[in-house]
Amino acid sequence: MIELETDVLVLGGGPAGAWAALAAAGAGARVVLADKGYCGTSGPTASGGNNLWYVPPDAAARQRAVGERFAQSLGLADHGWMARVLDETYRRVGDLAAFGYPFPVEDGVELRGSLQGPEYMRRMRRRVLRAVPGGAGGRRSAGGRAGVVILDHHPALRLLVDGSGAAAGASGIARQKGGEPWTVRAGAVVLATGGCAFLSGAFGTNVDTGDGHLMAAELGAEMSGMEFSGAYALSPAHGAHTKGLMMQFATYYGEDGAPIDVPHPLGARTQVAERLAAGRKVYARLDQAPEELREAMRGAQPNYFLPLDKAGIDPFRDRYEVRMVLEGTVRGTGGLRITGDDCATTVPGLYAAGDAATREHVSGAVSGGGAYNGSWAISSGTWAGRGAALFGTGRARTHAVPAGRAGIAPGSLDAAEVVRTVQEEMLPLDRNLFRTRAGLRRSLASLDALWERITSRGLAGEGRERLGARSAAAMTAHARWCYRAALAREESRGLHRLDDLPSLRRFEHRLLVGGLDETWTAAEPRRAAA
Repeated sequence: MIELETDVLVLGGGPAGAWAALAAAGAGARVVLADKGYCGTSGPTASGGNNLWYVPPDAAARQRAVGERFAQSLGLADHGWMARVLDETYRRVGDLAAFGYPFPVEDGVELRGSLQGPEYMRRMRRRVLRAVPGGAGGRRSAGGRAGVVILDHHPALRLLVDGSGAAAGASGIARQKGGEPWTVRAGAVVLATGGCAFLSGAFGTNVDTGDGHLMAAELGAEMSGMEFSGAYALSPAHGAHTKGLMMQFATYYGEDGAPIDVPHPLGARTQVAERLAAGRKVYARLDQAPEELREAMRGAQPNYFLPLDKAGIDPFRDRYEVRMVLEGTVRGTGGLRITGDDCATTVPGLYAAGDAATREHVSGAVSGGGAYNGSWAISSGTWAGRGAALFGTGRARTHAVPAGRAGIAPGSLDAAEVVRTVQEEMLPLDRNLFRTRAGLRRSLASLDALWERITSRGLAGEGRERLGARSAAAMTAHARWCYRAALAREESRGLHRLDDLPSLRRFEHRLLVGGLDETWTAAEPRRAAA
């Protein structure tokens, strides 16, 4: 059994986790990073690429960028947080350039507004491994001291909690060692475990099953913005790549070959989704892409074109069938509520970053997409890492015990069947995109009954199978929070659409949700914009 002690434990090895580890080490903390997969290759960022919300320090340009984004957020974002994200992203992207990231150059100027995921995360992993507590810029010391300890393929199953109620580490299993248990005792914990896409098959999201949210809720953490979880994206019907920016060049067609009128090139969500929800097929062709851009598009997103090429389809010339894939709170907005500038949660010693945290401060009621979520991962990871280092460095290690029980003790329920039941309520367009209050109540009744069975009968699984059991429980909890918050927000706003209240808007505040056996919702009064 692996047993370690450290100042800061980071759970998750995507961009938010990597930046958190670097920031914590840079603040003088000893750091352990545990990833469900292989740090640097798992998750949606490493499998593709994304733009960044990157604005150089020009006061007028930044003020304009913040104002435009606030208008898009439908009133639920925060001017102060947005300004902080722009500032932190600019500095950290400068660090990334210093790490040697090969930004393209045009007219002698580096273009720093987008990142190639594999190259980005490869460099981040290398930098994390070299990071030394207190080392300038994460450089290895002359004495060759080891940097951050990375535990690959070590998913966490439970957080540790001490007698004061503070997070004090985590325990989990080593996937490549037959499910051997591990424990890391820490002064503070950063959750960078991503959102939840409910195993929908969206590209790179199969590691995102909401595990961190369940672990945090078992310590009493609250969520915010969970109603903004109905985020779907277009993908080729026989693929899983959901890079929506590609579709700005698409023309859409019905089964009869007639074009579908889409007023805005990126606004096909409603027109296409309505047809798909009715069981009709929709096709796309990227025929509006300028000839001079087509090779660049292939180079920027090769994984989008690969399955089409294998099928003998030229997407610029041929029509191909599309579908809508749920991305949930990965590309949605909801996550753990943060209570301070250091991304602290409502649990002492527990910090949230990236998609594990709410992104309402930047995105409000709409999706963060790739650009805003990418910048949020960089910024929130940096703040959470620093905050955790300040809280956890030198903190006395008191007796701590694992929290949580759902999906832990072996039982009789089949985890795969639990996942299918959750997906039946979450994946269909007519339940999660086109919502109604009656439909939400029906889904919640099913999900609440499923949770009761999970906690009373337990989930089957030993060794490595414990991960599947725990993830099934986490998906169930996540779905209940999403729909409980959606039912409480009796209006249509952004990603939350109620077909029986399509135009009513009356909730100018954020909604909190939490609880496990008994879920609850509450209003959070809006703070004055900084």
